[in-house]
Amino acid sequence: MLDVAIRISTGLFMLALIFNLYRVLAGPSMPDRIAALDTMYVNSIGLIIIFGIWLNSKLYFEAALLIAMLGFISTVAVCKYLLRGDIIE
Repeated sequence: MLDVAIRISTGLFMLALIFNLYRVLAGPSMPDRIAALDTMYVNSIGLIIIFGIWLNSKLYFEAALLIAMLGFISTVAVCKYLLRGDIIE
């Protein structure tokens, strides 16, 4: 039963990543593209966690945590750059 749930959730996460990639490439404005890129980080974290559950390994959870931190910091940096034109004040 867990195998079926993992396969279905992996497929749905991959579909969400494809939709996010479309929004990144064809977004009408830069904030839309940034939001789609941030959502891609969240979906990739979900895929890594599902892969860790499938392999029964704790290493993938640590990798997901690292990607979450880097995704948050990069989103904040890009938003500050768009708003102010400079990252560091």
